[in-house]
Amino acid sequence: MQRLTASNLVTAIQQLPKKQDYNYISPKTRMLIRIIDVKLPEGGITFKRWNPSKGETAETAKIESISSQLIWRVANAFSENHPVNLDRVLGASYNSRSVLESLIAHTPQFYFCYPGRIEDIAGNAEIKHGHKHLMWIPSEPHRNGMLVEKKTNVAISEIPVQSVSYDLVLPTSLESAEIDVNITRRHTQIQIALYLIGLHLGFRTWIAQNDKGIIYNDKPLIEQNGIVKTLQDEPMIYPHEGAVQAGLFIDCIWFQNHKLMPAIMEVEHSTGVTSGLTRMLKFYTTLPRFQTRYVIVAADDDRHHVIKEASNSIFKPLNVQYFSYSAVEELYYLCEKRSLNRESVNEKFLDCFMESVLNV
Repeated sequence: MQRLTASNLVTAIQQLPKKQDYNYISPKTRMLIRIIDVKLPEGGITFKRWNPSKGETAETAKIESISSQLIWRVANAFSENHPVNLDRVLGASYNSRSVLESLIAHTPQFYFCYPGRIEDIAGNAEIKHGHKHLMWIPSEPHRNGMLVEKKTNVAISEIPVQSVSYDLVLPTSLESAEIDVNITRRHTQIQIALYLIGLHLGFRTWIAQNDKGIIYNDKPLIEQNGIVKTLQDEPMIYPHEGAVQAGLFIDCIWFQNHKLMPAIMEVEHSTGVTSGLTRMLKFYTTLPRFQTRYVIVAADDDRHHVIKEASNSIFKPLNVQYFSYSAVEELYYLCEKRSLNRESVNEKFLDCFMESVLNV
């Protein structure tokens, strides 16, 4: 069975007829799409979109972009002859997802379809009209540049196959503090998920100094396998003046082999993006320049806010990556259920789940 890659999708879009404006799949969407540039082999893609019914024109429309990370996430979701709903794959992430979906649907190997959906209410299952999906059918290419619907008898269950759960108990100090416990718990769930992802990929994880007392599996995080107990023992940190102090309250830092730092992450759920960006920038100024990722981890609904704040010129040196909660959960699920480990993937695999703010 063939495997779809970002390069396949980008090449197919690059080969769409030039000087043509493209429709969205849904005829109710009156906007048009124009491809500006396609970067081979794996993107990004720049485009314009506008609504002629509102008097908008291509000339006045702004140029927007589709990142390579987004394209990879979409490519990884497809298998031959299987309907894929990109809204489910991407959650609320990426405001350009519908543009990518429409462009893909115009390429020869892709069809759009509306599989039935199985609705189960109180044990009574019924097949309802389904939502829009894409199907990759490489054995039946259609004419390039056209939207073609594929009729299908497939029905998709509305019930998720797997939900992510955490065995998590908040420490007494947090429960008794004047903090919204639900917000605190979500932040902590994501921190623990990042720790467990790191464990699978062979990373040791630093958790912010003030969060090390959180209880997970009946033990404080500080006592868990793979948790960094002090930054003063890390050769990438301690030789540099001010680095240990600047890193103490970073939510999560991944270390690998005492020689690499795959990611420096701030989980922003309730405290605002700017504070996390400022902590990372201060940390950045204490370190020599080396390859790493400065990452804001935030809810899918906060994507636009993250991009706006992280695009501020003061934070440009960080080249910030956005890691949505849904992408964290997706990667966590793959690690747990598909046994991903440092032998099966390398740390560059992480880029498939993150979005570069500067490329948006």
